[in-house]
Amino acid sequence: MTEPDKDSAALAGLAREVEALRRSLGDLDSLPKRVAELAELVAQLGETTAARTRKPPAEGTPSWLALPAIGDTDSTGEVAVAGEAAALLEDLVVWLDQIYLRYTDAAAGLPECWLWHPDVIEELLWLRHTWRAAYEDPDAGSNLAGDWHDRQRPGVVRRIKAAAGACSLESHLPGGEHHHPATTAPLTEALALISKWWETHREETPPQPAEHHIDAVAGRRTARRRP
Repeated sequence: MTEPDKDSAALAGLAREVEALRRSLGDLDSLPKRVAELAELVAQLGETTAARTRKPPAEGTPSWLALPAIGDTDSTGEVAVAGEAAALLEDLVVWLDQIYLRYTDAAAGLPECWLWHPDVIEELLWLRHTWRAAYEDPDAGSNLAGDWHDRQRPGVVRRIKAAAGACSLESHLPGGEHHHPATTAPLTEALALISKWWETHREETPPQPAEHHIDAVAGRRTARRRP
């Protein structure tokens, strides 16, 4: 190969290298744009994932027993107003008719006087809450529904039957078994006595009940038996 031919070949090779380098630089020119596009895609993916996993604040389980009386404040500091108890019961009745009473054992075990039994209402409110958690939460798995059927619903049916299954409206009339004020803890006047013993001498024999303690219990028993 003559010198001019060698020079031409070298020049052609150099030209190819320059073209390849130009193309590489061209790719680099588009790199910031591609990085920006990827960053946007990552941000969109993060928002989508967060939206799927984000849940509203958990709603507390409603309680009939802990429902504040009108004028009292609840756990959030809000003052209870008239109508809250009625709203709870009306919502519960709709669910009872649609779901709970469709089960034969539940229908047979709910006494006619269920509204006169605060503990029965409490059981039913809780069961309705667990049903909603199992069936209305889009993220709930089928295991929650299974637990509701196998354990929670039968448990409530069983406890209602044991507590009030044989009760009737007549039992809530004067002289009836369930015609009495709400039960309160007995012998609260002994709180100070027992507290002091527990704080200072719990390894020793508990203090002996005083005569007025025995009289108070006897009076309580008589009041409960009185027709």
